[in-house]
Amino acid sequence: MMGILFYGFIGILTIGAACLVKTEYALDDGCREGRYILNRRSFLNKSALLFLFTVLTALAALRIDVGNDYGNYVNTFHEIYVGGYVVTEPGFNLLVRFLYTLSGGENYLLVFGVFAAATTFLFLKAMYDQSLDFPLSFALFMLLGLYFRTFNTVRYYFVLAVTLYSLRYVLKREYGKFVLLILGAALFHKSVLVVIPLYLIALLPWKKWQVAIGAAFAVSLPLFQDFWMEILLKLYPSYQNTVYLEQGTGLEGSLMGIVRCAAVLLLGLFGWKAVRESKANLFYFKLNLLGLALYTCASFVPLVSRLGYYLITPHLLLVPGILYGMKKEGESPVKRKVLYGAVLACSILYFIVFLLTAHQVGVRVLPYHTWVFTEREWLNGSYIF
Repeated sequence: MMGILFYGFIGILTIGAACLVKTEYALDDGCREGRYILNRRSFLNKSALLFLFTVLTALAALRIDVGNDYGNYVNTFHEIYVGGYVVTEPGFNLLVRFLYTLSGGENYLLVFGVFAAATTFLFLKAMYDQSLDFPLSFALFMLLGLYFRTFNTVRYYFVLAVTLYSLRYVLKREYGKFVLLILGAALFHKSVLVVIPLYLIALLPWKKWQVAIGAAFAVSLPLFQDFWMEILLKLYPSYQNTVYLEQGTGLEGSLMGIVRCAAVLLLGLFGWKAVRESKANLFYFKLNLLGLALYTCASFVPLVSRLGYYLITPHLLLVPGILYGMKKEGESPVKRKVLYGAVLACSILYFIVFLLTAHQVGVRVLPYHTWVFTEREWLNGSYIF
């Protein structure tokens, strides 16, 4: 219970700070007063962002044994350092070996701290630069549990932050920068390569015959599971003979992804004009449709959420984009306020459900342990929130 209250407090504290960040403000044609407003706003924005970065990085960096694979990562770090066999990517291995050499020993806390800082920075940078409503984007980041999930599979969530940042290059059609960035991220988690075709497909104008082919492909996934699993295992052989393959994911495991995608789809239909008139919103909306198809038709794929999150994390930009676009397109203020309130209400409900299940296997971000008071005391079970 204390852990739930602690995370709830962190959520309230950081979302409150995010509300101080404004990306739009009036400027009086370059006059002295206008420049003063600009400088003051810039200072407030930077101060709030620095506070958010510090709090979120510290919480992630000070944890110990928080996350379902924390111990596995510590063992992997050790094997990398001593030259043992590991299945992790070369960029990740090189960074771990560099940090261990730099610290003069197996300082796994340093590695977790570096990934915490890098992941937090990229998420904040992407939302601040690309969102039309940073406070709402950040609220979704916290309330949908995305931040707390970064305590798991640190290299995956690092590349997920990279993909969110990379969306700017897709929209600008700077494909070279986009591909190079994703190739660099693949040195830490090769699953990220899937976004190259998926993001480019979503960027294209969809014709009816293309939609029909896509729908037929989606339907073929559950109908020919063995065939597609064979192809998947050739692309990702590390899943062969693992517990993930034996257990699968199942429709139940994909249910939350389906609910999220369906809710965003409904919001997009309510604000269709805001989606249609914005290149960015339409692109993110198509990604959501691909995500809905993936969660619905590929629930048999082990850890399907690993692929799904590449498609639904842009919700952080799409939802604020739709609501902002409705205001810009002259939609009814009452309608917009109702939808805004519905988004917040659903997100808060989602956060409550997430916290109540955060101790379960596969998540395990509760209870929260910290190494601040020395590792020996942690091992004895002390200092648990």
